[in-house]
Amino acid sequence: MATPFTEQLQRADGPKGRYAFISLGCPKNLVDSERMLGLLQLDGYELTPDPQDADFAIVNTCGFIEAARNESFAAIDEMLALKQSGQLRGVIVSGCLAERQKELLLVDRPGIDHLVGVFGREEVTKVADRLIGGLEEQRLVFQPAPARPLDDNKRMRITPRHFAYLKISEGCDRLCTFCAIPKMRGKHATKPMEAVLDEARELAADGVRELVIVAQDTTYYGKDLYGETRLAELLRQLDQVEGLDWVRLMYLYPMYFSDELIDVIAGSRRIVPYLDMPLQHASDRMLKRMQRRVNRADTETLLEKLRDRIPGVVMRTTMITGFPGETDADFEEMCGFVKQHRFERLGVFTYSLEPDTPAARLPDHLPEEVKDERRAELMAIQQQIAFDWADDQVGKQSDVLIDSPVPEQAGAWIGRSAADAPDVDCVTYVSGEGLAPGQLVRCENVARSDYDLAAVAIAPPR
Repeated sequence: MATPFTEQLQRADGPKGRYAFISLGCPKNLVDSERMLGLLQLDGYELTPDPQDADFAIVNTCGFIEAARNESFAAIDEMLALKQSGQLRGVIVSGCLAERQKELLLVDRPGIDHLVGVFGREEVTKVADRLIGGLEEQRLVFQPAPARPLDDNKRMRITPRHFAYLKISEGCDRLCTFCAIPKMRGKHATKPMEAVLDEARELAADGVRELVIVAQDTTYYGKDLYGETRLAELLRQLDQVEGLDWVRLMYLYPMYFSDELIDVIAGSRRIVPYLDMPLQHASDRMLKRMQRRVNRADTETLLEKLRDRIPGVVMRTTMITGFPGETDADFEEMCGFVKQHRFERLGVFTYSLEPDTPAARLPDHLPEEVKDERRAELMAIQQQIAFDWADDQVGKQSDVLIDSPVPEQAGAWIGRSAADAPDVDCVTYVSGEGLAPGQLVRCENVARSDYDLAAVAIAPPR
């Protein structure tokens, strides 16, 4: 969606070229996409939604797990087919898949014109210039991970105007045995607090009401730069940014979750009581094999503390089924853990074998059907927990941020309460007149619709 920043970038003398852009993967990758879009727009390139109207296409890929790679390959192949038929002059592939496979990607798909790694994104305009100019040299642009994260300002946002993602660090120092992110995005690098706050103010001035804080390891923020974790201090400062209504925290690793941090969240004006804490498993034996550096007892102590000290907190987590060596007993322990702690939001993934990770070398890999069966069983448990929670919300009031109208239904809107992050959680269907995307409106929940809620606006929007 175009923003005022975008509108300031129109060139009177016409574009240097037209391009289509496909962004895949996580919110961290989306921020990279938005930065590249901003750079291209500043340099005079024009974005078009239809690749058949473009001179070239850019696919910003995800390489995290097999399903994500397959999605990336499909998008690349679609663009290469358009090039083969003469509808595109070229295809640029960027992001995590490019970073992970490098030259191998060109061997498999020689029709790709240029590869741009994760940290080569700042050179995307030079790559586009070479493509438009018909220059075939320097097809690979890979840069080492910088000591500090790259500047994410002056983005051309593709989220709705009223919410945005803000990346507070890059990379990860965790060495979880199933994860290839450190290979793709390097070691943890904290974005300086002043830069984060400047970006938050810029986004607020551009109409953002909900700021979603993302990183690979959010609670580790500041450790490398300041010698101690500084997320609590950062949140105190973000809580003062005028124009923001909600600040949402994602990817909170259970380590470094201090009492000070809990107090800041509990006592803030803008930080919503919603915590995304990926736990991955509950069995100490599995956690050790995953090299998570946490155990069940400490995690449960933290969960109880969060429930006790943050009023109305909504907890989100993810679990992995079928990790190498997972026994029936390990899986049953995870099921019991989920039943006990009743996470309002929970996603379940089957273990994905990643060839360049330590977990690939572990013994006792499980058949895919076992992984799938266990995922289905855990999701059935979670479904009832989520339904019970939603039933309990009926008759209660909450603020809802309107995201979009319901297609072809007058007076019906799709929104989210503070309990729901964009794209990954549930929605609230709102009935009300005179509403618009980006408005906050007080609603009364009147019914549950599967995981979602139906509500009626009971006050003027603001």
